[in-house]
Amino acid sequence: IKMTWGEKVNNYVARSRAGKYFQLEGSGARRERKNTRFLTEIRAGFTTFFAMAYIISVNSAIISDSGGTCVCEGTADDPVCDNNSEYLICINEFRVQLIAGTAITCCIACILFGIMANLPIGLAPGMGLNAYFTYTVVGYHGTGNISYRTAMGAVFIEGFIFLILTILGIRQWLARLIPMSIKLGISVGIGLFLCFVGLQSSEGIGLVGSDPATLVALGGCPAIMKDATGACLGGKMESPTLWMGILGLLIMSILMLYRVRGALLLGIIFIAITSWPRVSEVTLFPYTEAGQNMFDYFKQVVKVQPLDRILAQFEFDLSASETWVALITFLYVDILDTTGTLYSMARYGGYMDKHGDFERSSMAFLSDAISIIIGSCFGCSPVTAYVESGAGIAEGGRTGITAITIGFGFFISVFFSPIFASFPPWATGGALVIVGSMMASSARTINWDYPGDSIPAFITIAVMPFTYSISYGIVGGVIAYIIINTFVWLMEKITFGKLKPDYSKREPYWEMIRGRPLLPIYMRYLVAKVQGKPFNWHEDEHEFSDDEDNSEESSKRSNEKDDEDYPTQVVTTNGVTGNGTRHETINEKVTS
Repeated sequence: IKMTWGEKVNNYVARSRAGKYFQLEGSGARRERKNTRFLTEIRAGFTTFFAMAYIISVNSAIISDSGGTCVCEGTADDPVCDNNSEYLICINEFRVQLIAGTAITCCIACILFGIMANLPIGLAPGMGLNAYFTYTVVGYHGTGNISYRTAMGAVFIEGFIFLILTILGIRQWLARLIPMSIKLGISVGIGLFLCFVGLQSSEGIGLVGSDPATLVALGGCPAIMKDATGACLGGKMESPTLWMGILGLLIMSILMLYRVRGALLLGIIFIAITSWPRVSEVTLFPYTEAGQNMFDYFKQVVKVQPLDRILAQFEFDLSASETWVALITFLYVDILDTTGTLYSMARYGGYMDKHGDFERSSMAFLSDAISIIIGSCFGCSPVTAYVESGAGIAEGGRTGITAITIGFGFFISVFFSPIFASFPPWATGGALVIVGSMMASSARTINWDYPGDSIPAFITIAVMPFTYSISYGIVGGVIAYIIINTFVWLMEKITFGKLKPDYSKREPYWEMIRGRPLLPIYMRYLVAKVQGKPFNWHEDEHEFSDDEDNSEESSKRSNEKDDEDYPTQVVTTNGVTGNGTRHETINEKVTS
């Protein structure tokens, strides 16, 4: 049988050293990732990139509201310098440079993550964190208690604290303390969160709008029919861009139904291109002042920006209490956001083992910490893993090649930022809704039979979209889990075991915690070297239910058996293979 050029490329890369490092199928790696193909990884990477491309313009727009490195003394008539032309010109220069800075940060972070962690996840400045950085820490046009340079210094320090916590294994240990039911709830909650984002107008198709009475309501009205708060005064469901977004959602859904490769990517590109002509009702560049500015920037196509206003703008002033508050807030929000996203993507991509950990978790957290430090050097708020990575995983991305491709997309956007900053939100909103629906299927594996597990998981799911915060959802679920299960434990002790629920349906929490060592693998290697003992570098590989011990021989037997029984598509709950077969992994058992 004659091979196609794609098969030749896939086979050539798989047999190379790079293919073995990234564990492509047919590479001969110790544990190949089944059904992985080089060209599939490339396609998945570009799908995630286009789903994340909005961050290039949105992040710069948000952070530039802080005034950045521009300085203006307010007057009684204009306290925040909204009417100072020189100041506004400076802010615009800062914003344009930050577009390039954001792209560079994302490029380095994604490539670093792909190489170190070998996971198909994209990294970029966190959306919630950049808003907190701008409007709470620095303040609109610098009206807060901390200057932009001081706040950026706090982000730089936070990155180093993250790095230390990761090297010592503390960050991984904190992540592993999260119960499995909440980890599953995180995946579902992020799915609903993604859907909510994809239905809004700022980053989605615009079906959901604000309402002063019910907070949210049916939207989709033209911009001229909205009040100052964004609520529709009339004309609901009459916005042309809404219907364009719905069309994109339907196109992606139908293409996925027929298993067309690159369904999400094709839908995003089609809607984006049809939104560029100025003569249509769905144009991204209307004949307004804002639309003209966007179109003028779009026409530049290729633009290389200087970085003098954003590069390494630090002031390390820790004397103010506000600086410490900002530092601590950055720290805990980023820990929860990144942890939640990584574990949900690991669950979605099929990388979670029976103890609730995922492959190369230490390297994933380590590269994230380094990315925060790098991002602060380019004027960006803390970097975190992005839930839009689920779009690439849905396209078949399973290795770090996907992340490297995302980074390559951001590298190209450094020079072609006018093009990549012009993907309208209604082009990518449909993809977020579809990915959200896929991630929500993890709800079937939550332990609904034991209230001590199911109620905290449900709180995690509900709080994320309703508070528009992944971290708040995790906090709510963890606190509920601690209170409920601690009360049950205390009542059992007080009554000497006479009052206790049926534990037979409870998940084995402590067995999962004790199943993995505290120190990361490289720390254990150093300890073994100091003690003069042999060390098995593969002892952290996935442990399934048939593992009897942690010996090298048992690991080898487990690996051989896993390779025989491994599903053709390594997706735990909802993956669809290239041949249409659906597989489901429930806890540690694999069923086809």
